[in-house]
Amino acid sequence: MAQTSTDHKAHTPFFSRPGVRRVAPFALITVIALVFIFENRTSIRIRLLIPVVTMPLWGALLIAWGLGMLGCAFTLRRRSNRHSQRPE
Repeated sequence: MAQTSTDHKAHTPFFSRPGVRRVAPFALITVIALVFIFENRTSIRIRLLIPVVTMPLWGALLIAWGLGMLGCAFTLRRRSNRHSQRPE
């Protein structure tokens, strides 16, 4: 008897699925970055062009990480939209 596509998917190992292979490195890097961020709890002085602010280092690192993730999300979304439009 021939295998159907649903039978084949049921036997595919979890870590060899394309969605998991894309998300796993992102999740690992995110966990490592968040551990690094929250381990740095000292207060520091940061110059923001003109004003000088005092804030916890974890806050500054979290803001930088968030801005990096936002930039990455915009880049990936823009790239996927560009490739999905095919000239006719």
